[in-house]
Amino acid sequence: MKKIVSKNTNGLNGCIEIPADKSISHRAAIFSALAKGTSIIKNFSNGADPLSSLKIMGQLGASYEFVSDNSVKITSNGSLKRPSAPLDCGNSGTTMRLISGILAGQNFKSTLIGDESLSKRPMKRIIEPLTLMGAKISSNNFKAPINISGCKLGAIDYNSRLASAQVKSCILLAGLHANGETSFTEPYLSRNHTEIMLEAMGANIRTDNTTTFIQKSELKPLEINICGDISSAAYFIVAGLIVPNSDIILKNVGLNPTRTGIIDIIKQMGAEIEILDEYTFAGENAGDLRIRASELKACTIEKDIIPRLIDELPIIAVLATQANGNTIVKDAQDLRNKESDRIKAIVTELSKIGANITETEDGFIIQGKTQLSGDAEVECYNDHRLAMSLYVAGLICQKPITINGFEWVNISFPTFEAHMNQLSE
Repeated sequence: MKKIVSKNTNGLNGCIEIPADKSISHRAAIFSALAKGTSIIKNFSNGADPLSSLKIMGQLGASYEFVSDNSVKITSNGSLKRPSAPLDCGNSGTTMRLISGILAGQNFKSTLIGDESLSKRPMKRIIEPLTLMGAKISSNNFKAPINISGCKLGAIDYNSRLASAQVKSCILLAGLHANGETSFTEPYLSRNHTEIMLEAMGANIRTDNTTTFIQKSELKPLEINICGDISSAAYFIVAGLIVPNSDIILKNVGLNPTRTGIIDIIKQMGAEIEILDEYTFAGENAGDLRIRASELKACTIEKDIIPRLIDELPIIAVLATQANGNTIVKDAQDLRNKESDRIKAIVTELSKIGANITETEDGFIIQGKTQLSGDAEVECYNDHRLAMSLYVAGLICQKPITINGFEWVNISFPTFEAHMNQLSE
């Protein structure tokens, strides 16, 4: 699907509510299926990725039904059953990695598959530690399909070379079914939705600095109201900052400190952003944000903040084209292992529309402020985040751009364009 995006000349104005957090929705679906009883999840994400997690937990024995457009009831007896067919994770790396940790400790065999894009993504980062715990796993050169013969697992103390919430969650979920106490240490603290929700559900889990410990536990069902996804809000935050004459309010945005790196960075760049209201539900912080068009200055993005904004770096690259000076992103080499090689992709496509951007091994350098020319056909590489980032870039290009494969936005944000149009009316 081709999408033509033209310059916004009036500014973005108004108020929208950000759709449910994708990361929390994944975990709510998966963990509820491990708990004995019925859980109610309000404001569940309607993105294709969380729905993949929900469908797979249904294949593994949990029952679920939508009791309204975005509320789902999940009932389980607390144990899983052998699936009758391969478990299709679609495009979702979160689904594949988290559920691998659960399946490793079951008493049956299972196979996880994915689409063409997911089948190219690295799974060695979970297969190696799971194998150390005693898991029996075969794969296609550490990529999907992943065949798991469930068995009894033993606890390990694992030191990860990278800060990854998906890897951490995989090992913690395996530890939930392992004998002894499992620990996971990462160089920087990655997003902690797994730890917060498992604790709320009664797991024996604790965190000390960048090390999380977990023991075999039984989970209790819960009722949860999922906040808006800050990764989805990021596109509107950036659009509000760079489209002249914009003044917008984003309602119910998740403000978990392990996810708010983008807010820290844009404040450093001089953004006009205000938290109007802040509250906590089931351990997760959320609030309303007001964003106004701003004059921005460049900065360096590196080290421990990278895990707190890894998914937002493509849209931050768009933002940086409108900041005065050289914005440097480094220590972000894991961007090359996402739905696309996001470093190469964002450099290639932003260059087409006039950005002064240079690729480095672990990030990129952007010289701003640049008037983006547009007048180009750009690719999203089957990557939803790149598609939305290019859409925002199109709003400030001098001439229209055409985005190929824009339907990939449905992976995480089916109503993205409708929300953007609402602010453009």
